[in-house]
Amino acid sequence: MKIHIKYFSFLLCTMTLLAAGCSKRLQQDNPNQQTAQTFWKTATDAYNAGNSVYGSLILDGSYMRFTHVILNTRGDDATSSSPWDQIYNCGKFALNVDGFAASAPFTAYYQGVFRANQVIANVPGIQMDTALKNRVLGQAYFLRGLYYFHLASIYRNVPMPLTIAQSSAGYYVPQSSQDSIYQQVTADFQKAVDLLPVSYANVTGPDQGQVGRATKGAAMAYLGKIYLFRKMYAQAAQQFLDVINLGIYSLVPNYHDNFTDLDENNAESIFEVQFSRNVGGTADGWGPGDPDPTWGKYEARAVTFGPRSFAYCDVQPTKTLYYEFLQEKTVTNQVDPRLYATLFYNTPTMTVYGKLFQTIYGVADSEVFCRKYENDGEYPDEFTPAAFQSGINARLMRYADVLLMYAECLNEQGMTTQAYPYIQQVRDRAQLPNLSVTMPNMNQQQMRDQLVHERFLEFGLEGRRFEDLVRWGWLQDPAKLALLKSRDPEFNTYLPGREYMPIPLAEIQSNPGIQQNPGW
Repeated sequence: MKIHIKYFSFLLCTMTLLAAGCSKRLQQDNPNQQTAQTFWKTATDAYNAGNSVYGSLILDGSYMRFTHVILNTRGDDATSSSPWDQIYNCGKFALNVDGFAASAPFTAYYQGVFRANQVIANVPGIQMDTALKNRVLGQAYFLRGLYYFHLASIYRNVPMPLTIAQSSAGYYVPQSSQDSIYQQVTADFQKAVDLLPVSYANVTGPDQGQVGRATKGAAMAYLGKIYLFRKMYAQAAQQFLDVINLGIYSLVPNYHDNFTDLDENNAESIFEVQFSRNVGGTADGWGPGDPDPTWGKYEARAVTFGPRSFAYCDVQPTKTLYYEFLQEKTVTNQVDPRLYATLFYNTPTMTVYGKLFQTIYGVADSEVFCRKYENDGEYPDEFTPAAFQSGINARLMRYADVLLMYAECLNEQGMTTQAYPYIQQVRDRAQLPNLSVTMPNMNQQQMRDQLVHERFLEFGLEGRRFEDLVRWGWLQDPAKLALLKSRDPEFNTYLPGREYMPIPLAEIQSNPGIQQNPGW
């Protein structure tokens, strides 16, 4: 079941700016227009405002398109030969500081922060059902934590407005360190854990029965993730164990079901961004700006990452990813089934949007293309651009990730033996041999290396790889950087500091409290 959250008008996000900026002007107010003074009155106002915070997840700079681009192209699982420099240069660490790739995610996530700040500031004063109020606030804290997590992990040191006054009147909010932002992210996720329900199935209110909203399990999983990024392994492990002990998540039997629109919000999905081919307008919504009623609720990953002859093919898998899938056979001596779900590649039975791969590209073609989040199984023979106005939800947190992050935390605490069963749950779905038999008694470093491999295959082309490389410190390790260069030549143009995106030039020019990231 898919939730279609009704994204509230962008007017909400400009109310306070208008009120603050126009106080000395001749008052010619439209009596029918909502203002900050007239809006925050009812439970409906609170509920609609809470919904609006989700809207920033579907902008071009976030999970409609460009967050996928910047998180994937900079890993060694994806590359780009796009004719557009904003995608082509992203994975080559060679972006211009005033380009779309640098500015679009920055703008999208700060829009979400601004909306969340208004909800957090105004909803507590509204007389309404306490349980519904807690759910609205819990979602706002969760989403603000998620938006700041992306800002800090992508851009490093950024401004951190936490109040309406800072967001609206404080144009010159100075940069905060990544460490202090991560501390705030931790606090926001903890608030969300405290306020959110495990499920909306039995709540009372307008959100009853709605899947797709942030839950206690989602907040726990992300709280564990931020602890992991901060190398607080015991605290991270406890959150992941709490998610496991909820007993409501499990791995779906068919790995590919995580990347189509046929089995969304399933038992493995802990949090996902909701897209649809069937709601909203018909315009694509490309580029910067704020959603308007003409925009569809599409995601543009399919057309951006899709295979040549069917889509733009701006992003492709590396051959390194392909060959790593071939390193280990299943218990029945077959290729890892996740390869078939992750890539289009040359094999006699592989089809691409209803046509045989070898018929389209030739028997000798060795190219590989992205299959995750493509619509070929659901909408074969659709070769028009409309086929790539995709409605596939973006799975941001899967239970498989919780299992492997928990295993990593156990290993980092010296409990390597205890990590085996959690890794094996993921391997069992791929029908891979028992790791405790094939590689018994690994030491901590060997298990680290194994987890690098396991995560590379399980989350290939999902934007996890580059996050992992950064938090593991590979770009600062000469031997690891040399390995990355051998696996993906795009790393040959990496320069120290460019693991973080450049802060948009316009932000630096307009805010004297911001300095550009080193290396740019």
